[in-house]
Amino acid sequence: MVPTKAPSKNDRLPVRGIGWGDVAISAILVLVAVAISKRRHLGLEASLLWAAFRAVVQLTAVGLLAKAVFDSNFSLTWAWCWIVFMLLIASETLRRRGPELSGLFKLGLCAFGLSCLLVLGVLFGLGVFELEALTLVPIAGLLIGNGLATSVLVMRRVYGEISDHQDEIEARLALGQTSSEASAPFIRQALRTALVPQIETTKAVGLVVLPGAMTGLILAGVDPLDAVRVQIAVMFVVLGTAATTSTVIALGVRNRLFTKDQRLVRIVRPAASK
Repeated sequence: MVPTKAPSKNDRLPVRGIGWGDVAISAILVLVAVAISKRRHLGLEASLLWAAFRAVVQLTAVGLLAKAVFDSNFSLTWAWCWIVFMLLIASETLRRRGPELSGLFKLGLCAFGLSCLLVLGVLFGLGVFELEALTLVPIAGLLIGNGLATSVLVMRRVYGEISDHQDEIEARLALGQTSSEASAPFIRQALRTALVPQIETTKAVGLVVLPGAMTGLILAGVDPLDAVRVQIAVMFVVLGTAATTSTVIALGVRNRLFTKDQRLVRIVRPAASK
């Protein structure tokens, strides 16, 4: 079982507590990014400031909510409600990213729900983590967030691959192939595109990348080997989530691009997003 015990008061912490004044000082780095954008005429100054402001507001709200949930006598019930809310938001976000496709909200719920069932079932059902709000919410948020990023990518890639190869797919259909057979090479390419970046990131962990979860635990005073074990479990969560959600989304999008009688729906290549 991965240890989740917090360090005692006698443990020596490598960093002191960070106050709001320290957060304000760290905002200097945002101003550096703004200055670079202005100097290089990137036109991203407003976006950078708005993104930083939203991050502060949203994370503060999440922190207050998390404190209320974790301190509640019904913390586990509220934690599950929080997860349902995250599932709904992620599914709606996916729907908005693909307005040319119908049924993405239900598809997203299916994909994210299946990933939650698989990942949480393994981690909590087999006793890797104790089932409590303090662990349930962060892990669910991690898997849904990573699943959303992968899902949006694979959704766009499947749509793009099939729309770019409509003539070839229709020729395959004319030769007697089913829709799944005719689209298989393009679904495969879309899945590879979505999964390879995560695979490469996993390969580089510890050599090039020091992941946030491990770094945060070490800064909080947790033994480095304990932090490493937690991070390894987190990386496995991300990999499992990416594979599960991307596969469900890819197959779901493919099904929406073919009729029940195995004909390809004529689609228009989406314009490049701004």
